[in-house]
Amino acid sequence: MGSAVLGEAISAIRDWSVAKEGTPAVRSEFTFGSLVFNDAEQQKRLPKKVYEALRRTIVQSEPLDGSVADAVAKAAKEWAVEHGATHYTHWFQPLTGITAEKHDSFLNPTADGKAVLEFSGKELVRGEPDASSFPSGGLRSTFEARGYTAWDPTSPMWLLKSGGSVTLVIPTAFLSWTGEALDKKTPLLRSMDALSKHAGRILKLFGSKSARVTTTCGPEQEYFLIDRYFYLSRPDLINAGRTLFGAAPPKGQELEDQYFGAIPDRVLAYMSECETELYALGVPVKTRHNEVAPSQYEIAPVFETSNIATDHQMMVMETLKRIAPKYGLACLMHEKPFAGVNGSGKHLNWSMSDDQGNNLLSPGQNTHDNVQFLVFCAAVIRAVNKYQGLLRATIASAGNDHRLGANEAPPAIISIFLGDMLTDIFEQIEKGGAKSTKSGGMLDTGVGVLPKLPRDAGDRNRTSPFAFTGNKFEFRAVSSNQSIAYPNIALNVAVTESLDFIATELEKAVAAGKKVEQAASELLPKIVKENKRIIFNGNGYSAEWAKEAAKRGLLNLKNTVDALPQWASKDAVALFDKYKVLNEREVHSRYEIMVETYNKTVNVEGQLTVLMANRYVLPAALEYTKQVGQTVAAIKAGGSSSDEPKKLLDQMAKLTDEFKKRTDKLQTALDHSGASAEKHAKHFRDAVIPAMVALRATSDALESIIPHDLWPLATYREMLFIK
Repeated sequence: MGSAVLGEAISAIRDWSVAKEGTPAVRSEFTFGSLVFNDAEQQKRLPKKVYEALRRTIVQSEPLDGSVADAVAKAAKEWAVEHGATHYTHWFQPLTGITAEKHDSFLNPTADGKAVLEFSGKELVRGEPDASSFPSGGLRSTFEARGYTAWDPTSPMWLLKSGGSVTLVIPTAFLSWTGEALDKKTPLLRSMDALSKHAGRILKLFGSKSARVTTTCGPEQEYFLIDRYFYLSRPDLINAGRTLFGAAPPKGQELEDQYFGAIPDRVLAYMSECETELYALGVPVKTRHNEVAPSQYEIAPVFETSNIATDHQMMVMETLKRIAPKYGLACLMHEKPFAGVNGSGKHLNWSMSDDQGNNLLSPGQNTHDNVQFLVFCAAVIRAVNKYQGLLRATIASAGNDHRLGANEAPPAIISIFLGDMLTDIFEQIEKGGAKSTKSGGMLDTGVGVLPKLPRDAGDRNRTSPFAFTGNKFEFRAVSSNQSIAYPNIALNVAVTESLDFIATELEKAVAAGKKVEQAASELLPKIVKENKRIIFNGNGYSAEWAKEAAKRGLLNLKNTVDALPQWASKDAVALFDKYKVLNEREVHSRYEIMVETYNKTVNVEGQLTVLMANRYVLPAALEYTKQVGQTVAAIKAGGSSSDEPKKLLDQMAKLTDEFKKRTDKLQTALDHSGASAEKHAKHFRDAVIPAMVALRATSDALESIIPHDLWPLATYREMLFIK
């Protein structure tokens, strides 16, 4: 990259370092949720009967009365105005993969030429954004513009402070005039209701008085931070989110010195501000650390109810991106922004809890005797095995194709890691018992001054896409850039079907006079036998596992084009429809959007690769070839017989010629029209992506030769290591 931009980046770091000495530290004392219209604020500001009615709506899904909505709207408006708010917005999650918002003012003019601040229950409960410009996958025609946002009272309102403005943010669902879901929140809420119903049937058999079961999750977010000057010098990072060219640096992550290392000052200051803002918004972020790749980091929250966690996850991503420029940084959330180093995932920790605070996936002290836990765990095993293709489809994207299956992320084959003890217990169950001799015990460090540590009953498996980790399952294949809604929806509805099946079988047995424990002991061996193929505790990266998985009949959907049809398969459509999560039209609409998104993503990357090749790399190659040619001519004119400059000239000429030919080949591959979306997708996978890979290889070879002052792009060495 040109020395001017590099100098600006280094100067910016120096300026920040000097400025921060006079900047007060981020306050350690904070009020968690101070910018949230949360339960405490509601209880303080709402009449008792209104508050109680709202709680029944939130906890028991009781319909909301119009008078209650008016009272809530009035109190929320007064609270927001006290904090400086002038506008409100219905904040929703359309099928774009990001969030959307339209701001309206509280201000209403009066007949006497003045104005008052007003906000009614009708405005709180329903908004009407234009639905024609959002992707609908055929659910709405272009001329059918009416769409509605509907207030989700289970996710609290909050205040957005940005650009000198304060806005009351109202989490909402987004539906069409026909009542079909145009977003990700609506089916998520539907799936949670379905799971609660059938999980409750099982709990009732075990004598529980719980009225509701919720799914909970805690997504771990990985991301990269690089200097903003470098980011702005890379058209590929700006427009595609990843580097389409870039030679490997002399040092990458091979020394393993980044992971959990000391956090650089500028990055730590950035993290602190992000956390402080998220705390005020009620987002319970807990963990921060360096990740494996250079300039890669992670932020992770504690568990929350799935729909709130999904909202909060979108808020985390938006906050990380918004605050980064204040520190001269750019936050990258693409799954693979840099080739040759680890990409970024979003490990989705998932579990189920009843309304009395009991984690239904907690094994307890004597796991083999905890029949209720074994039933719920078996339901998850059955669900993942039966709907492995659907789960794989929820994490499929052009970006994640660069990551899944590499030695940094789980393989594309979905399997479950249970650990030694649970695997042993389920093996014993299949044989007719549930005893296990395996336990964690205590870990003796061999150092007298160090305490003996309690050891878990099983190790962790970082290569498993779906791993049991003590009292939850960790879906490790979710990608960093996506909403966690679809993985949550698929898990919820798949597990719901298993819970429904198990509840029905147990209810029949209990009705016939058997105790629930006996009925479970007779049913569980059958479930284990039919679904044990999905359990794998070994190395998911190995070639041997791919062969073994094929023998077991497990799916190996290596890329997005192969995986997406699983979303709209006959079984998936029937599953979604049976539990009223998505109807057939809603399922197929999302499939069409997923395929179209893949095609558009790869097309943008391909067109951008050609542009950068012609406008950045090729001119640099030609300029250096000219300079070498002039040097060769000068040496020859001086009477020297040296062959080395001539060899360099030949090498540059050969690489430049190859680069131009491969650029033209990619341009030809991109000129593909007149086919269905599915055929386009296959063409992009089989022709465009290989052409991009080949062109990049030549460019990276040129980068390793062309002098630094002639190379027009920020390099990996600069982006990953100048902090």
